[in-house]
Amino acid sequence: MVRETCSYEVRGKLKRAGRFGVRARARNLLMAGAMSVGVLTGIAVLGAGTSSAAGPRAVAARTITLHEAGSLHRTSSSGLKLNEQGSASGTIKGKIYIHLDVVSPNRVTAEVNIYPNGGSLTGSGSANYQVNGGTASFSGKMSIKRGTGSYNGAHGSGLSFSGTIQRLSGAVTVHLSGSMST
Repeated sequence: MVRETCSYEVRGKLKRAGRFGVRARARNLLMAGAMSVGVLTGIAVLGAGTSSAAGPRAVAARTITLHEAGSLHRTSSSGLKLNEQGSASGTIKGKIYIHLDVVSPNRVTAEVNIYPNGGSLTGSGSANYQVNGGTASFSGKMSIKRGTGSYNGAHGSGLSFSGTIQRLSGAVTVHLSGSMST
């Protein structure tokens, strides 16, 4: 009886196998390949299910109705520019900073920064300005431009913005009302 042999290479070394050895080797390679494909497919399916469950989800925007009041004192001034600091109370409580600029005898612009717990809000506005003795008053509109932290993405426009300035001391009261979204 003649025995058939065959050779194959494993890791750079030539191996010899009998007739049944070649078949067994081929069968083992096919099984290993099929098992690898099955394992990779299973991982891909599990990975896709996991990633979609942990993927981004929509978060509903919230609208906040503001009714704010602030009492501030002058921290510095230069000409007709006042820098004020104080506390805000109402819907959102926290430190408030206002930079007022009297741009004409009857107009004032403002930049407002509020720092409640967990974030910040920044807005700007423009108002009519009127002097009556030692007190000046202003009334106009303001927009919320941005927010951080729990107020990330905050925006709003057409908010009512008013207040008074004690011209001698620089003390300012301010009122803000309207809606913003986050």
